[in-house]
Amino acid sequence: MATLMGAAFLHTATAATIDPVEAIAILASNAPMLTVAEGPFLMGTARASHEPFSFDLQYDDTEQPQRRVWLNQFEIDRDEVSLGEYLLWLRQQQRHPPEEVKKLIDHVMTIHAMEPETLTRWPALYVTWPEASDYCRARDKRLPTEAEWEKAARGDSGKLFPWGQKPPTSALAMFGHYHVHEIPIVASVDSGEEGRSPYGLHHMAGNAAEWVEDWFGIDYYATMPDRNPHGPANGRYKVVRGGSWKSTPTLLRTATRGGASPNQRASTIGFRCARSAQ
Repeated sequence: MATLMGAAFLHTATAATIDPVEAIAILASNAPMLTVAEGPFLMGTARASHEPFSFDLQYDDTEQPQRRVWLNQFEIDRDEVSLGEYLLWLRQQQRHPPEEVKKLIDHVMTIHAMEPETLTRWPALYVTWPEASDYCRARDKRLPTEAEWEKAARGDSGKLFPWGQKPPTSALAMFGHYHVHEIPIVASVDSGEEGRSPYGLHHMAGNAAEWVEDWFGIDYYATMPDRNPHGPANGRYKVVRGGSWKSTPTLLRTATRGGASPNQRASTIGFRCARSAQ
């Protein structure tokens, strides 16, 4: 169902002339934001198991030491930003969609007969960090800090996965779909009720990995402040969190950290926005 977000484009196109990108954009709809209360939470991992393949073990040393961190109250999108929302914003900004996105849309609509109603609810993919940041700011929001993202994913008690301690399954997360052709196998951003985080967020594990605000610091956890950390002042890579549709289960852990060049476009990386408490 088209919303007011896409209404501005309806008068310029008819069903007979509308192009696929516009057909997806005009169906965009906003997701609600959810509130994460102020207070402390456990960030990172404390070695809790000597079993070599245990999920309790850190993915690498960058998520140690575990710290008790205080965050002010903030709001965060319940869902990942959708492909429809991203394409609509590009139109509003008079920017052209990335070639990777246009090729993906053309492929899945012509070869797999996917409809705009389905694609508009896919997560936005092939988004650079500057684009994600610009999108959020255009909505009077911002990217979440790494600490905000982790608290929203695991709650204040340090859950191993957004839903709790049990390993991922196909009912809980979209993951493990690696294949050579790089065609994403993703779920609608507003799906995933069984795998919700303690605050009710969808797809904080799997589907699309997500850009956050911070630069990636290898040893940042050892020196970060105890209240409202914002990451290192500079760096080479921006932090990416949550794992994606092609990730192994370990990468879906709420404490697992990753990073990517800010200008990288990947079939696995999307984002969601946050906002400081008013």
